[in-house]
Amino acid sequence: MQNISTCLWYDGRAEEAATFYTSLIPNSRITGISHYPDAGAGEPGTVMTVSFELDGRPYVGLNGGPVFQFTEAVSLQVECDDQAEVDRLWAALTADGGEESQCGWLKDRFGLSWQITPRILLDLVSGEDRDKAARVMGAMLKMRKIEIQPLLDAAAG
Repeated sequence: MQNISTCLWYDGRAEEAATFYTSLIPNSRITGISHYPDAGAGEPGTVMTVSFELDGRPYVGLNGGPVFQFTEAVSLQVECDDQAEVDRLWAALTADGGEESQCGWLKDRFGLSWQITPRILLDLVSGEDRDKAARVMGAMLKMRKIEIQPLLDAAAG
C-alpha cells in the first residue's frame, strides 16, 4: 500500500510550526528532520522538511520559501470532545498573530487554516430532525469560536 501524507509549505518556519502543532494535539510527534544539502533550493544546512504526526496522521512541513501561501481552501479540522478542548485549541491557535474567522474557522500564526469543531455540532446537524438541524446551523452561523451551550439551546428549540 502507498503511504499518503499531507505536505504543508512554509517560509522557513516548518520546524517551529511542527513543534507548535505537536505540543497541542495528543498522540503527536516529530518523526524526522532533513536539511538542505549544498546543492538545492534552500540555504545549505537549514531545515528543508519536518516530518510529523498529528494524532497519528502523517504530515510533512516543507520550508519552500515565500512563493506559495496557505489559503482557506485547505484546512485541518479538529473534532473536539467538549468546550474546554475547543477553548484551549482556539486560544492557542489564534495567539501570537493568529486570526479568528467564523463558524469555527481560524488561521494560525503561520497562516494555516483550522476548523475547531465540537463533535456535538456534527451530531446535531446530521440528525433526522431537520428543523432542529436548521436551528443549530442558524446558531452556529452567528459564531466565530463555536460555543456548545447555545447550540444545545437552539437544538432544544
